[in-house]
Amino acid sequence: MTTQPLRTERSGPQTASAVTDLPFKPQLIKAVFRDVTSLHVSRPAACTAASVTRTVLTEIIEGARSAAAEEARTRLIPKDLISAIDRNIEVDVGSAWYLHNPTFHGLLGEVRNADGALVSLRERRGTRTPSGVAGAHRFEAGVRGLLGSRGVRAVPAMVRDLNGIASVFLTALARDAAQVVREGGVMRFGTVSLVVPGEPAPAPPPLNDTLLALSTRRGDSRTVGGDDVLAAATMQLFGDLGQRAITEATEMTRNTPAK
Repeated sequence: MTTQPLRTERSGPQTASAVTDLPFKPQLIKAVFRDVTSLHVSRPAACTAASVTRTVLTEIIEGARSAAAEEARTRLIPKDLISAIDRNIEVDVGSAWYLHNPTFHGLLGEVRNADGALVSLRERRGTRTPSGVAGAHRFEAGVRGLLGSRGVRAVPAMVRDLNGIASVFLTALARDAAQVVREGGVMRFGTVSLVVPGEPAPAPPPLNDTLLALSTRRGDSRTVGGDDVLAAATMQLFGDLGQRAITEATEMTRNTPAK
């Protein structure tokens, strides 16, 4: 799959332009952070989170567009979203949205309680709306802009799914970034390993220099910084998508003012 070319900024005005071009604005990102933490959120942190979310949504849209193209369509429908996730496990994010939305109901399978009784979707969701679901509508303008930048349109149900996935993913990213601040670093990273039945699980791969740098936090204990969001991204994402999200966000925010 391909991603939108990244603009490289080397001066203040150019960097400001790049931040303006993000589909999810810093004000929205900070509002999501306020839903899960009372910590101050720096501008680089908001721009980093916006960039990471854009990378994830772009990859999902590209996968869905490929599925639609096989049927000679340019308008995305919910089954294209399912195809995108089936084809690339790296984009399987925002799982709290899956329980909420009809698109995924047929894929969730049956869940039974200790007595063998079938657990309904309403019971599985719980009495409280999952964090991120209630605010999903706030992402619609950014999602539509991102779809347009990729040269595709989507039916309303598909737009709602993309809104929900973006909202739930960013909420989890914000929560993990706040945890990084509280704990002074990150010790767990998103990984997937194939295990052969009857054989011991393989040892996790060694951390590369980027992850090692993020594993120990620097900065005050009251502010979420850009590196905290990058560290949170390593907890939410893995593989090529995770590395690309970190690289693009780092380039995007390299010269972003700290205020």
